[in-house]
Amino acid sequence: MTHSSLKIAKEVFDIEAAQIKNLSTLLTEDFERAVQIILSGEGKLIVSGMGKSGIVGKKIAATLSSTGTPSFFLHPGEAGHGDIGMIEKEDIVLLISNSGETDEVLKLIPFLISQGNKTISMSRSPKSTLADNTHHHLNIAVEKEACPLQLAPTSSTTATMVMGDALAVALMRHRGFEDQNFAKFHP
Repeated sequence: MTHSSLKIAKEVFDIEAAQIKNLSTLLTEDFERAVQIILSGEGKLIVSGMGKSGIVGKKIAATLSSTGTPSFFLHPGEAGHGDIGMIEKEDIVLLISNSGETDEVLKLIPFLISQGNKTISMSRSPKSTLADNTHHHLNIAVEKEACPLQLAPTSSTTATMVMGDALAVALMRHRGFEDQNFAKFHP
């Protein structure tokens, strides 16, 4: 049996587009609250995630930094070996885990609680350990991955990236961030 690569690509686009469209139905007041704590924060926004969530988290941190929200990515594994010292009390921390149960990410929570950091999480479950232990939760649940085996993160990583983009754009608009500001970060 032959498979048309063009047909497969179109199926992937259709599946992921449908999953992204559904994200807007999952938005809650936590999105607005997350934007407000970032806007009123005095520190940086630190993003952390493991595996594919970490890779997407790096992109989110880069987008935020270049659009007016000082931000950087902290690898949760490295955090446990001293890099957690980069997090200051006034920083806000965005923790990303599709399952909401990623051990390396969850291990950051006791430190963040003891230091009094404001926390935001992204996961597919508002009832996950991660969501239960952060101040605000952004739901990135998808019903279907584009991967035919439903194993490789495809739609879920796209959903995570889109939620990060939504945060960045909301923050840009609230701050009145314009092209001359963008040019300052992109000489």
